[in-house]
Amino acid sequence: MKGDTVGTALGAIESGLVVSCQAAEGNPLRGPRFMAAMAQAAAVAGATGIRAEGADDIAAVRAATGLPVIGIRKTGPAGSDGVYITPTYADAESVVAAGAAIVATDGTARPRPDGGDLATLIAQVHDRLGVPVMADVDSVEAGRYAHECGADLLASTLSGYTGPGPVPDEPDIELVAALVRATPLPVVAEGRIRAPEEARAAFAVGAHAVVVGTAITNPMEITRRFTTALGTPRREK
Repeated sequence: MKGDTVGTALGAIESGLVVSCQAAEGNPLRGPRFMAAMAQAAAVAGATGIRAEGADDIAAVRAATGLPVIGIRKTGPAGSDGVYITPTYADAESVVAAGAAIVATDGTARPRPDGGDLATLIAQVHDRLGVPVMADVDSVEAGRYAHECGADLLASTLSGYTGPGPVPDEPDIELVAALVRATPLPVVAEGRIRAPEEARAAFAVGAHAVVVGTAITNPMEITRRFTTALGTPRREK
């Protein structure tokens, strides 16, 4: 993979807001039509990139916005045990074919479902697909491991989601700062960022870009936070 390919993709999102446009099963907004509209709205408002899941959504988002897409394919629901974010080369190939400029994958050392390893996957993506790889990590150790495996950038996406305890409520700005110190790779802050002040805090410790999803593109969760705080009873369907 040529260095200018990496530079172009990473430069496009540098110092900017990447909006994650994803909708899980059960969300009325699930599907490429709605995700493309969400992404288009984000683009109009100044987003520099989009994170999207699945070939159909990625293709629709790319066509609607022209922004660089960080593409993933999830092989299980959020919070699943084990590696489920773009775990195999076939998954990576599908998102690049749909138009992803960057492939994001689980960057931990946990066993992958096909028996492969992160270094092999990254090498295959570089050699066969010619795009950079973002490693979603949960710790400094995982960040160092992903760097050794050849990742082009790191993201704090998995912080709080791989351990036995409950998921924290706040973003892990400390991990972003630690990753910046631990490797020379650009670090993307992602995970539970809900306010501009938190995004600014991530940039202040050296983040290359910030990804925000739920706080922008998931009305179900935004509404639930309000109704829970207010004690509003949920309406039965």
